[in-house]
Amino acid sequence: MGVHLEFKKHNPIGEEEKALVNQVLDSGKLSQFVAEWGPDFLGGNFVRKLESDFQDFFSVKHAISYNSWTSGLIAAVGAIGIEPGDEVIVTPWTMSASAMAILHWNAIPVFADIDERTFCIDPESVLSKITERTKAILSVDVMGQSANTEKLMEIAEKYGLKVISDTAQAPGAMRNGKFAGTLTHMGGYSLNYHKHIHTGEGGILVTNDDDLALRARMIRNHAESIVGDAKVSNLSNMVGFNFRMTEIEAAIGVAQLKKLKPILKIRESDIKYLESRLSKLPGLLLPYVDQNNTHVYYTYGMRVNLNIIKNSKHEIVEKLTNKGVPNLATKFPNLHLLPIFQEKIAFGNKGFPWTLPGVRKEISYKKGICPVSENLVDNTFFQFYINDFDLSLENLDFIARCFEEVWSTLDIRQ
Repeated sequence: MGVHLEFKKHNPIGEEEKALVNQVLDSGKLSQFVAEWGPDFLGGNFVRKLESDFQDFFSVKHAISYNSWTSGLIAAVGAIGIEPGDEVIVTPWTMSASAMAILHWNAIPVFADIDERTFCIDPESVLSKITERTKAILSVDVMGQSANTEKLMEIAEKYGLKVISDTAQAPGAMRNGKFAGTLTHMGGYSLNYHKHIHTGEGGILVTNDDDLALRARMIRNHAESIVGDAKVSNLSNMVGFNFRMTEIEAAIGVAQLKKLKPILKIRESDIKYLESRLSKLPGLLLPYVDQNNTHVYYTYGMRVNLNIIKNSKHEIVEKLTNKGVPNLATKFPNLHLLPIFQEKIAFGNKGFPWTLPGVRKEISYKKGICPVSENLVDNTFFQFYINDFDLSLENLDFIARCFEEVWSTLDIRQ
């Protein structure tokens, strides 16, 4: 066993957040939402301030807060007018909420494979999955960088689809000089506790489409009670929820957003140092960054080149863990392999919504439909949860030395 060095947990909460939270507590207004058409339909002062700040930061017309990004995804899928039995193409490499937001509206998730290098959804695989029932693409900017949104939007334009970007793991990442999450019809960010910045729970949806923004706000706050007074004629999916963010969470978010750029700058410096060492190790494939992207490294995803290294990734990770490298993992969710999809059991026990009239019987979630993502999980991929820590130079040097020492023990093909 190696010597285990202390790693300080990432904690961006400071005096700024405490001061704003105290303002909320002193006001006595912990939430100001009401389910009536009027000023308070949009929430209180800090909710509106947070949304305004996100609009300015990300250069979008609309930013809409939610009590979680899962709620934001549900609202986004509902806002685009999805119908029961419609198909939405999604990546298997993401947190389950991306697919569950589709199922929530009784639509059918169809999984496209991923790009082996970026781990984001592969546009060519998306093309192969389109049918007459396809209505949308739910792309995920996984691990910290944007998917190929230009290609996805080209596909969407050709086939009359909507594109939603789940940018939970990539706030502040850029593609072609614009923020990931803002390049499709709708996008958004997670403020969950283990993200770059956080409010404990929370999420922000962004869009430049006025109609989609209104519908997303309606779904957030009891749409069914509002549509009459708001003179909304399109009642599709106007089934409302209480997805509202509190004033306390919003106040924390106001302070947190100001810290995003400094946090990303530190992360960039950490990665630059780490890769100056790890890039010298034969057979270790470091995160690939698309030439059009910047990467904010929510996690640090690596691959083992089995043409060079004879050892399995599991053996390598075990050696690194024994040396003291924390928070390594060899797994990543291949969502299509979850029991809910293998058994096609979601709402009740009768196979709904896959039993809806018109749903294609040939939709399969068997292993083999996403060979790239499956091979990565089974054989080559592992990751370091870098966002869990505020890394010191001592930490970075320790990690690099552990890798170097483990690599000296591996069976490397010459």
